[in-house]
Amino acid sequence: MIHHLRGKLVEKAPTHCVIECGGVGYFVNISLTTFERLSSDENVHLHTHLVVREDAQVLYGFSEVAERTLFLALLGVSGVGASTARMILSAMDPRTAQEAIQTGDVNAMKRVKGIGAKTAQRIIIDLQDKLGALDAFKVGPDKTSGTKITYTGNIERAEALTALLTLGFDKARCERILDQTIKESPETPPVEVLIKMALKKL
Repeated sequence: MIHHLRGKLVEKAPTHCVIECGGVGYFVNISLTTFERLSSDENVHLHTHLVVREDAQVLYGFSEVAERTLFLALLGVSGVGASTARMILSAMDPRTAQEAIQTGDVNAMKRVKGIGAKTAQRIIIDLQDKLGALDAFKVGPDKTSGTKITYTGNIERAEALTALLTLGFDKARCERILDQTIKESPETPPVEVLIKMALKKL
């Protein structure tokens, strides 16, 4: 089991990053939350979890232990796979997700792509009591670390579109929503903000 990675950041995108450790480059799937917090410094540290399937071994990385803890808790819910868990953590940070679960906010969970009413209720029922007992979630106010990546020109739209397609959204719909979001904004938002704005409309 790969518990964590500490090494050189050689590639960073809204849905993945590549970290070189001892001459080996690890392709790590990340949520939008981790993307926002991942430092642009050369040396980075990520908590990880390896998902082993029949056809692949997929490594997921998290900027903080609390996010990995929630990811693992979500994997324990029937009908929730790694892709759905990452989608939840891309739509909201761990503290927001925990609050939605503990307060029984079904509507907040249903706004995440791929989660219907039954799955949202199942997540809340299965995790409502468990999350309150997890020490990993007993933390202070959310603080974002690291330097945000900024983009110029139309790169934001391209990066956002690639991330949304990787998360499983329809291309035509994503393009329409992104164009609408950019048009409604005084200036083009940073890519991570653009993705979150689009996720609310998808």
